[in-house]
Amino acid sequence: MNIPRHKRRDVLKHFALGIGAMGLGPLLRAGAATADPGPRMADGRRLPPIGMGTWISFNVGADPVLRGARVEVLRAFFELGGGMVDCSPMYGSSAEVLGHALQRLGVPDTLFSAEKVWTRNASEAGEQIEAQRTAWRVPAFDLMQVHNLMAWEAHLDTLAQLKADGALRYVGITTSHGRRHRELERVLETRELDFVQLTYNITHREVERRLLPIAHERGIAVIANRPYDGGALIRALKRSHPVPAWAREAIGCQTWADYLLRFVVSHPAVACAIPATSQVAHMRENMGAGVGPMPDPEQRARMVREVEAI
Repeated sequence: MNIPRHKRRDVLKHFALGIGAMGLGPLLRAGAATADPGPRMADGRRLPPIGMGTWISFNVGADPVLRGARVEVLRAFFELGGGMVDCSPMYGSSAEVLGHALQRLGVPDTLFSAEKVWTRNASEAGEQIEAQRTAWRVPAFDLMQVHNLMAWEAHLDTLAQLKADGALRYVGITTSHGRRHRELERVLETRELDFVQLTYNITHREVERRLLPIAHERGIAVIANRPYDGGALIRALKRSHPVPAWAREAIGCQTWADYLLRFVVSHPAVACAIPATSQVAHMRENMGAGVGPMPDPEQRARMVREVEAI
């Protein structure tokens, strides 16, 4: 849907005022509390290494029981030092469910809100950002990303202008499932970005060849989505295999969540992984992976061999 130019300015102005009022000082405190924080972002800040995705897991509509369960998942996330929460207009009711949970819990200082623009029409960006902000019930977002490279040239121009105006702190772009990597490589090499979100897990490591080194070299913080390969990977491992004894002893991996997430966030380019869950017990497992020793390069290679041999 197209909106008048003057209305788009109003929407973007509202977005800008919210960003200015929010500030990110508490983010530094949250990052410093973790044993092994990820790499610094371009401005020197750090994120807690384990964030939270919301695709499918928070798309529960208006059901009061399911909404109540998501409130408890988010409560556990924040109680255990969580920071980044990632959402998108593509995720159905997830933004509204997040807003419901944040209203119940209050917006903690540690929240790092990551949203996306997902429309082919550049003129709709401002209206979509404002609709998502209203759904979340927050004054502004910390990070705005172009979702799955959709209309990325125009959207990055819009977001870059917001950042230049002091209206937006962080700009990013995303892909998933290994799609459009050659095009994403060109974007990383030619555009000024703070974040890139892509699929990276122990069985999908194609990004190690080109995208992660480019991001690391250019100071672009990496958000790893699908660290459990959509859940299929961790479910299969839990069903039939114990965590290798050497990983328990050497790097404190008590669960497969420890094993899989520590592999992802120990890559020097990765700032944060965003597993999704609808269960408090799984959230506690996820957050435990962000505290404790991380594998070195030799141990990472051994972790890969162990999983490939299963």
